[in-house]
Amino acid sequence: MHYRRKAREVALQVLYELDVVKMEVQVAVSLFWNHFTAPEEIFEPFWNYFETPEDAREHHLKSFTVSPEAKSFSTLLIEGAWQNRHEIDRLISDCSEHWSISRMSKVDRSILRMAVYELLYCADIPPKVTLNEAIDLGKTYGSENSGSFINGILDALYGKLQMSEKKLEKLGMEDGEDHE
Repeated sequence: MHYRRKAREVALQVLYELDVVKMEVQVAVSLFWNHFTAPEEIFEPFWNYFETPEDAREHHLKSFTVSPEAKSFSTLLIEGAWQNRHEIDRLISDCSEHWSISRMSKVDRSILRMAVYELLYCADIPPKVTLNEAIDLGKTYGSENSGSFINGILDALYGKLQMSEKKLEKLGMEDGEDHE
């Protein structure tokens, strides 16, 4: 699994937590990383698939290992999406007909906030990647309709953002022509 996918999964979990518990971002991130493991007992039914208990423990540890790059990227997404959530929520609301932010599931809302943050503030990530990742997360962690719901909102929002960029480019060219 690419580290950014893992980072997005972590960000989804922490953004969900922030939406439910209402705590400081740094506290939520710290709590997540301090408890990002599962008891070995969870893996006991699978121990028969390994030759030794040590092999099972090693597999267990790999399952809960996250690279420094993934930690850093997840923190960027969490802090950015949460700190800009009012602006992001407004943009999401503008593109979601008949759905207020408060009516959306917390999972869908968290995925949308993260994806919109990426679209607005992470220029190094191609928009198509952001949209695909968000849709996949919705299909995996959301309801039966989350993937298409997220797709509809992000597609509409991305279309609006592209139109705004084109208008700004046009204004910039016209402005440049006036000054020559």
